[in-house]
Amino acid sequence: MWKKIAQDHQTLIVDLRRQLHRIPEIGNQEFKTTALIRSFLETHHIPHRMLEGTGALADIPGRTPGAVWAVRADIDALPIQEDTGLEFSSTHPGVMHACGHDAHTAVALVLAKILNENRDRLP
Repeated sequence: MWKKIAQDHQTLIVDLRRQLHRIPEIGNQEFKTTALIRSFLETHHIPHRMLEGTGALADIPGRTPGAVWAVRADIDALPIQEDTGLEFSSTHPGVMHACGHDAHTAVALVLAKILNENRDRLP
């Protein structure tokens, strides 16, 4: 069941990763990134709160007793000029997601969506 759910969300993960890849921001300056994250969480009715500065914390309460799960994703980029020629290249000169934080964030957001939609099955 979970594998099918993940496969069904593959296009969303890729789209989010590309959106994030276009707007890389140096640490503690991730205002566009945080706005994208907040928009995604609000669109999918995922309970969350904004953190001081940049970032967000989703809190998805389950319906059964049990362990608490935590998932974390960094959102910052590196001060590197992107020269890939990709259609979703960085739009911020001298900054790029060269270390995978765009992918980590996309996966974490979609996981939050999946968990929120299945909260009745979660501790």
